[in-house]
Amino acid sequence: MEFFCYHRDRPGSERLRHELLEEHWSYMDRFDKELIARGPTFAGDVLTGSIHIVDLPDPAAARAFAFDEPCYQAGAYRDVMVRRWRNTLGRTMWEFPGGRTGGDRFLVIGLGEGEAADLEAPPNDDLIAFGPLLSDDGSAWLGTVALLRAPDPDTARTVLTEDRYAAVEVHAWEFGGRR
Repeated sequence: MEFFCYHRDRPGSERLRHELLEEHWSYMDRFDKELIARGPTFAGDVLTGSIHIVDLPDPAAARAFAFDEPCYQAGAYRDVMVRRWRNTLGRTMWEFPGGRTGGDRFLVIGLGEGEAADLEAPPNDDLIAFGPLLSDDGSAWLGTVALLRAPDPDTARTVLTEDRYAAVEVHAWEFGGRR
């Protein structure tokens, strides 16, 4: 089962996150084969969070992954979103044909309710990862997440069907990981 985890930084926690960087990397290295995508989010030059899309056996394992993370344990994050996710592109971010460089990258989170939207990836060569957010048992659609290359946040936002979401967030995002 695939899961989307978004750790949002506690204001003023950048120094703590920096101090725990090697501990964070060591922890993530244990999940190297399970990671589909990962990387930090930003507002301008300020670190705002960290995303991990991971393939784990069940919701309990996903929650353990998210809440055992060293920066979370040390109080660097103010909250964590953990949702089941479906990898509609069927690849990892490291397999993205556009590579690690060239252009700005964004995380787009659409939170929805009611009738599902954007269950399949639209034709877009700049999509790095795309898929619906689901309830733990996979029966209810809760929204959609996309990682993509785009010239600006407004263009990135257009990857989702605008009127189908209660809220849409767009964050600058960078490829993370040692692969």
